[in-house]
Amino acid sequence: MVSRTSTSCLIACFVFLTAHLSIRAQSVNFDSLWSIWSDPANADTVRLKAMQRIAWEGYLFSDPDSAYHFAQLEYDLAAERGLKRHMAVALNVQAVSFHVRGDLSQALDHYQRSQALFEEAGGLAGAAAVLNNIGNIHYDRGDLPRALDAYIKSLDFAVRSGDPDIGDMLQNIALVHYDMKEYDQALEYDDQSIRAHLEHGREASAAEVIGNRGLVHQQMGQLDKAIIDHEEGLSIMERLGNRSGIASALHNLGSVYADLGDEDRAMDHYQRSLVLKKELEDQAGIISSTTNIGNLFRKQGRYKEAIQWCTEALRLAEEVGVMEHEMACNECLYAAHKVAGDFAQALRYRERAETLRDSLFNNENTKKITRLGMQYEFDKKEAATRAAQEKKDAVAAEELRRQKVVRNGFMGGFALVALFAGVFLSQRNRIGKEKKRSEELLLNILPEEVADELKEKGEAEAKLIDQVTVLFTDFKGFTAMSEKLSPKELVKDLHECFSAFDRICEEHGLEKIKTIGDAYMAAGGLPTPNTTHASDVIKAALAMRDFIAEGKERKINAGLPYFEIRIGVHTGPVVAGIVGVKKFQYD
Repeated sequence: MVSRTSTSCLIACFVFLTAHLSIRAQSVNFDSLWSIWSDPANADTVRLKAMQRIAWEGYLFSDPDSAYHFAQLEYDLAAERGLKRHMAVALNVQAVSFHVRGDLSQALDHYQRSQALFEEAGGLAGAAAVLNNIGNIHYDRGDLPRALDAYIKSLDFAVRSGDPDIGDMLQNIALVHYDMKEYDQALEYDDQSIRAHLEHGREASAAEVIGNRGLVHQQMGQLDKAIIDHEEGLSIMERLGNRSGIASALHNLGSVYADLGDEDRAMDHYQRSLVLKKELEDQAGIISSTTNIGNLFRKQGRYKEAIQWCTEALRLAEEVGVMEHEMACNECLYAAHKVAGDFAQALRYRERAETLRDSLFNNENTKKITRLGMQYEFDKKEAATRAAQEKKDAVAAEELRRQKVVRNGFMGGFALVALFAGVFLSQRNRIGKEKKRSEELLLNILPEEVADELKEKGEAEAKLIDQVTVLFTDFKGFTAMSEKLSPKELVKDLHECFSAFDRICEEHGLEKIKTIGDAYMAAGGLPTPNTTHASDVIKAALAMRDFIAEGKERKINAGLPYFEIRIGVHTGPVVAGIVGVKKFQYD
């Protein structure tokens, strides 16, 4: 389940539906599942279901590259046996693996192939799940009308198949209406979602949607109804012992009481929510509650406490690396320092908040520029049509009338040109900034001389280099360690190591090639050949070894799991160039 947050708290839970075949959440024994898959004496469908669980439940959200590989094994066997539904299931897993990695184009392609196979095989429930996931793609792209269309089609398939996931699909439709500020429709679909969840015995899911309904009422200014919804959701979560749900409901109640001006109740609910979130190690929730407590202190005029709480929230947000949270924390600190009279600090946090806002909404700005350009072309054609018609009418009129119309048309056209010239001068500057960012991104992907060749020719030729030294590392016992850490902790540790490796490669003049899972590859002596490549790589390898050793000692002292590194080095001739035509890389 993928959660989306708002300034209040949880607003909805988008669901990646599995499109699986009668597989529900169970305890997972991967050795047993692999044994089932590896035994050709088992029925094909039994083996395929085992592999689907390995890919989805074992790796999809922690190691999507591996999930793709296992799903390909499932697909190949299903294709060999002509089992279209299982082929569709495997494609859906691969699509989600691209989706969670942010490759929306590949994800959409695999979803559409999966949907086509499900429909060919008469798998209505599977087609419904995949259409739901396609809706998620359009939502992530900001195309709400297409997202809504996909969700509604998904719902139609689900209703006809009796799919128990109907409540999730209705919830997604409600969220789109919420984002389009169509609050009455959002409430209607929230109500339907609640009923569907309760009919299938999914009380926790129903309670989540009741909380969502409360947030809709809050946006509509119906705060009394919002409190009723959040208290109802809280009651259900308390009865079920769902601590995560309790924490969200308490947070949302705190937000409503803050809107009502009841600061004591708001603070009480935020504090109770924060205690639970800390117990659950919910970093995003901790940051959100801590920020809201800081803002509440600011409203009370208690600026010292506000600054302390928002500073702590910012520290946590920077550790997690989520820009939305960092922006909210900087805005809190800006407001607190400003009212406290510390204008220098206020300006510093204001600038940081604006920088984060620019980064967050960069894509949206690009879309706005495109829409402005399209609107300009449309208006220009309309103006030309009007001018032609005016000229035709003027010919038939008296001379004085004709001159007046021509004069007015000229003045209007001049004003229109001046208006659009001003708009496009402004947009040109923005586009220049975007071009600079694109250049920096390209140089982060490709060596400079390869990037220059690609821009000049539209392609880059592979080159044979006689002597190159290649370095390859991976982590010993990575699979065992990944079972001890949460996905977030695992990714954080990998990011720390690979960032250090990047710095080491830069210091020793190596070219980073790629990372795959826990593996890291770099090379010396390319794209520009040199005579020091071997010694450069050895020095870098020793530095990497020392970095991991220091981290190991630190983790042992703290009683935490640690990485141990394996490093391979090889010298010889290579052919280096750009691989592929989509999402290319230097290899």
